[in-house]
Order: sequence, then C-alpha cells, then structure tokens
Amino acid sequence: QVQLVESGGGSVQAGGSMTLSCTISKYIYSAHCMGWFRQPPGKEREGVAAVQTSTGATFYADSVKGRFTISHDNAENTVYLQMSSLKPEDTAMYFCAAGSEAYCFGSNWRYGMEYWGQGTLVTISS
Repeated sequence: QVQLVESGGGSVQAGGSMTLSCTISKYIYSAHCMGWFRQPPGKEREGVAAVQTSTGATFYADSVKGRFTISHDNAENTVYLQMSSLKPEDTAMYFCAAGSEAYCFGSNWRYGMEYWGQGTLVTISS
C-alpha cells in the first residue's frame, strides 16, 4: 500500500517562511507527478505546485509563483515545498499527492493525482 506522509506544518507570522516535506513509501510508476494541494478553511481544495520527478519540471498556481518552490529528492522518495513571504491567505491544510507523470504538464497536474497524504496544517498569522 502506498503511503504519503507530510511533515513541517505549524504556525508562523506573515512574511515568514516554512518548508513542508512529504515522503512516499514506495514508487508505483517509473516516474511520477508529485504535488502539493491546499484547502483553506471553508473553501475547496486547490492545487499549489507539482514536480515531474524524471525531469524536474515544475508547475505552480499563480497565487504562489515567486514565493513557493517545489523540489524533490528521488533518493529519499521525498518532495518538498519551500514557502516564503507567507500571507494569512496561505493558511490551509496542505496535502501531498502523487500520480502518474503522464499528467504532469500544463494544468493537468491538478487532476491526475491518485494517492494522497493526510495533510498538515499551516497557519499564518497577521
């Protein structure tokens, strides 16, 4: 069974930084699309960023471009989300997800994820 385990959430003041980590228990495909999604309180889940593990190509939501960086370490089966210049509107439950790399292009990365973590809460205070 594939498991994704997130870590690194917590509370920080606006303008601060935080890094989330997600480790996948095993790879299902030869290459993956791994991403981060978030669900703010009372709102729908939205895609934040994704990375194509074979090429390192990255994709971002417009709301986080220039502030967030997604990266991955294949040797450690881990994907990271470095967040800076955090805003109160970044407050959300953040979820790690993984799927086939076939979906890792354009905006398709938002729709092709098959496996999900339990989530980690990020709270940004003003």
